[in-house]
Amino acid sequence: MPVNLPTTLLRSFVAIVDAGSMLNAAEQVFVTQSALSLQIKRLEELVQQTLFTREGRRLALTAPGEVLLDYARRVLNLHDEALAAVRTGHHAGPVRVGMVQDFADTLLSGLLANFAELHPESQIYARVAGTAELVTLLERGQLDIILGYSSSEDPTAIRVMPMAWYGDTGVAEAGVVPLAVLEKPCRFREAAIAALDAAGRPWRLAVETPNLSTLRAAVEAGLGVTCRTNLFLRDRQVCPEALPKLPNVACIVSRSGQLDAATSRLSELATEVIRAL
Repeated sequence: MPVNLPTTLLRSFVAIVDAGSMLNAAEQVFVTQSALSLQIKRLEELVQQTLFTREGRRLALTAPGEVLLDYARRVLNLHDEALAAVRTGHHAGPVRVGMVQDFADTLLSGLLANFAELHPESQIYARVAGTAELVTLLERGQLDIILGYSSSEDPTAIRVMPMAWYGDTGVAEAGVVPLAVLEKPCRFREAAIAALDAAGRPWRLAVETPNLSTLRAAVEAGLGVTCRTNLFLRDRQVCPEALPKLPNVACIVSRSGQLDAATSRLSELATEVIRAL
């Protein structure tokens, strides 16, 4: 008789890998940590392989675990697609959208509010994070749509915008330019440093933060200059002659392969909003 691998066990297995620990994964799949341990033990019995080894306090995948992970993700994605297809006209879960912080102010109060009016039966889950993290979540099947930044040469670009320096021109003309930046990874941080290095302008990190609102407050307070688009601070752009030229940046809307009608409509609305910014 062929062995059947329950999707519940596969989902728990993938959750542990993505969450990094049993404790965090238990919160995601809504079971106790002891129940989760029993699920993994049962999965190991079914495949007759050890899936995890413990390295200090963290769990690491064994070679069989690495093999199973890829198949588990594909099985779960296909399972969820099949369920959504059968439930035609009924959304099986929340519409999961991710966006960079620059878009959050506009989209949370505009785009998502408009979508909620058009599809009152749909629930919305919104994640605000950097583009790199959002892309990872999309690839893992944890988001349906993401709105972020990419290089200006990206063929999927919805709109290309110029980067610019923001802050006080007097601060920008300092002998050593004080920079206010977001934490790595950040496309704008990298562009600012590369431009200053190419121009031979000395610089120092004055403010480093994970939060765009904190970055905006630091720039408005004159603590440093930063590199963003006109979505950041429309009235605090540094005189162009004070600092070196910056590259352009592309705005992108990426989506998972299979979307229901409501989520597809949100992707269309997002594209329209990005083009109009």
